[in-house]
Amino acid sequence: MCGIVGIYNHPEASRLAYLGLYALQHRGQEAAGITSSDGGKLYSHRQMGLVADIFSEENLNRLIGSSAIGHVRYSTTGASNIKNIQPLKFTYAHGGIAVSHNGNLTNAQFLRKKFEQEGSIFQSTTDTEVIIHLMAKNFDKDLHTRIVYALGQVEGAYSLVFLTETKMIAARDPYGWRPLVLGDLNGSPVVASETCALDLIEAKFVREVEPGEVLIFSEKGTESFKPFDKPKKKAYCIFEHVYFSRPDSEVFGRNVYETRKGFGQALAKENPIEADMVVAVPDSGVPAALGYSEESGIPFQMGLIRNHYIGRTFIEPTDNIRHFGVKIKLNAVKGLVEGKRIILVDDSVVRGTTCRKIVSMLKDAGVKEVHFRVSSPPTSWPCFFGIDTPERKQLIAAQKSLEEIRQFIGCDTLAYLSEENLFYFQKNYDEWFCDACFSGKFPISLKDHPDISNSKSFKIK
Repeated sequence: MCGIVGIYNHPEASRLAYLGLYALQHRGQEAAGITSSDGGKLYSHRQMGLVADIFSEENLNRLIGSSAIGHVRYSTTGASNIKNIQPLKFTYAHGGIAVSHNGNLTNAQFLRKKFEQEGSIFQSTTDTEVIIHLMAKNFDKDLHTRIVYALGQVEGAYSLVFLTETKMIAARDPYGWRPLVLGDLNGSPVVASETCALDLIEAKFVREVEPGEVLIFSEKGTESFKPFDKPKKKAYCIFEHVYFSRPDSEVFGRNVYETRKGFGQALAKENPIEADMVVAVPDSGVPAALGYSEESGIPFQMGLIRNHYIGRTFIEPTDNIRHFGVKIKLNAVKGLVEGKRIILVDDSVVRGTTCRKIVSMLKDAGVKEVHFRVSSPPTSWPCFFGIDTPERKQLIAAQKSLEEIRQFIGCDTLAYLSEENLFYFQKNYDEWFCDACFSGKFPISLKDHPDISNSKSFKIK
C-alpha cells in the first residue's frame, strides 16, 4: 500500500516529488524518501515519519538535479525500520541506481535464499532489493535489457520507478495489480501511483502505464517497451477502489469516489432496512454512505466526527479510558444520534475490533439501534500482493459466521455487499480484477507461501 512518484527533466524535480508524496501520504505513513539526480550523481534523503515532518527547506535544497523519485512506505514485506526506507539506492558495476516499489513479490524469499547461498549480501529485508540483485547479475550494457531480465524473474505485484544518473524508468507488472499513471508537466514526464499526485503539481494526466509496460525516460525522449507475454487475465486490485486510493483519484480507468458511492447504492438495494439516518465511519466510509442514503431515501448525517490532527503515535492516559484508541480519532454527535435508529456504513471489516468499539461508542451515546452495513464482501483471505492484511486466523470473516460477527461487533443487524454487486460496474470482472481477499481465488501460485498454495481451500483462477 505504498505510494511512488517520479519526475524527469524538471528544474524543481525534488520539490515536485515532495508535493507528489504529500498527495500520496494516505498510501503509507511509516516513512518517506526522495532520491534526485543532477546527471552525474544521486542524492538521497530518507527518514521514518510523515512527509511534512521529514522534508525541510534545507534538505530539499540538498536534493539537487532535474530528476527525482520518491516513496511513502507502509511495510508489507520487510520490517518497519530505517534500512527498508525507499527509494533504495545502490552502486553496482553500471553506476548508481535507486528504486521505489509499490506491491509485493510472491517469490522474493525464494530468490533471496538462492542469492544468499551464492554469497550475496543484502542491505535490507524488503523484497524490492531482490530486483537490484537480479539486475546486477546481468552484465549486459543496456539498462533496458537488465531491467527486463530482472522483472522476468520475479513474480507478483510491482509498480516501480527507477532512477539512474541519466535516466528514469517506470514499470508495471503484467497483471496490473497496483496503479501507476503517466503525466506531463510542461513537457516533463511524471509518473505516480495515483492521479491526485498529478493534480497537486498541476501535471496533465496522459494515461495509465499499461500492465507489463516498461517506460524509459532519457535525453532521447520517452521509449515504451512491452517485453512480457500478456496473461490471459489482468488482476487489478479491487481493494484500491474499496479503501486504498484517494476518492479524487482516477484508478483503473474509474473515478474512485463514484465507484464507492456506487458500492453504497448497491448495498442499499441489496440490504434495505428502516432507520432514521445513515452515518458513515469517516473518512473512507463517506462515499458509500452517501450512495446508501441516496438510494434508500434515508437522510445522511455526520453522526461521527473525526479528529484530523492525529499523528502516528499518542500518549495514553494513566487511567484507563475505555476505547481510547478509537475515541481519540472519532466521537459521536450525541445530540444528533441519541434515541435514533442509524445505519452505520463502513468500507470493510478486517479484525472487527475497531467496528466493535465504534458500535459500543454509539450505543453509549444513546443510539437506539445500529444497523451495520459494509460496502464490500467479507475479508476472508490475506493479501500477498501489497496489502498488509493479517494472517487468516486474525481475519474475523475467516473465523466466524455472519451471526457470530454481528454478536461480536454488537450491532443490531449486519450485512455485507455481495461479491456480485461489488462488480456492479464491470460485467467481465473475472478478466480484470483480483478479489482474492474476498474469494480466496488467487490469480497466481504463491511460491513464498506454500502453506496457502497447498491448502485445500486454495484456488487459482
